[in-house]
Amino acid sequence: MSTMRVTQVRVMRSEWTKLRTQPGALWSLLSAVILVVAFGILYSLLRAARPPHGAATASFDPVSVSLAGVQLAQIAADVLGVLLITSEYASGLIRTTLVAVPRRLPTLWGKAAVLAAAVVAVSIPAAVAVFLAGQSILGRQHLSVSFGAPGVVRAVIGSALYLAVAGLLRLALGTLLRSTAGGIAALFGLLFAIPIVVGFLPGSLSDEIGKYLPGAAGLAVTTVHPDPATSLTPWTGFGVFCAYAAVLLGLAAVRMRRGDA
Repeated sequence: MSTMRVTQVRVMRSEWTKLRTQPGALWSLLSAVILVVAFGILYSLLRAARPPHGAATASFDPVSVSLAGVQLAQIAADVLGVLLITSEYASGLIRTTLVAVPRRLPTLWGKAAVLAAAVVAVSIPAAVAVFLAGQSILGRQHLSVSFGAPGVVRAVIGSALYLAVAGLLRLALGTLLRSTAGGIAALFGLLFAIPIVVGFLPGSLSDEIGKYLPGAAGLAVTTVHPDPATSLTPWTGFGVFCAYAAVLLGLAAVRMRRGDA
């Protein structure tokens, strides 16, 4: 009797089936879309109701306003990344998965590819929609910017890329910790605890270290005119963010390959 050869494409198909049949994963994707769109529109309405005046108008970034929901949607993408691996450890399904894919690492790469593709697929339409809606709202106060303006396409597409890499970073954490609770705790530590601690450092030191933290570095790509005092340049920041994810995925690969499950 012949058996089907395990290939990366077949592993990815299997992981796609798992993702689309897992209610928690679908709810996370839906939550990400809702947060991007709803909060972006709400914040645009608030800023249109209280428009900037004088010197503040020059530093006003209408793209960042309409994409404000991306920071909240990150939580949904993070939870998805954690659940995609820890749910299998919790249910014991991971043993069946690793029997079917004895080399182990194709499973991690398959989850990473499917996660990134799914997040980008839902995030790009959401980001474009909320950008157009936000600019329509801000346009009433003559604060809007066109889609073709310099840096706008990069910021809109970059928001989807940011969410995808955020999910990958948390997939790596989930693989390392193998616990949903531990992964979620680490998630909130990275999002909130570390930035708060850094915020207590002396002014210039806080700004200099803060711009290299994962969240701040990655979000630079979602802004048209990042503040050089508190933020890296867009692609440099995104590169730093990707480096965090790459290092953690590398450690996760070592953990999975040497693990006992």
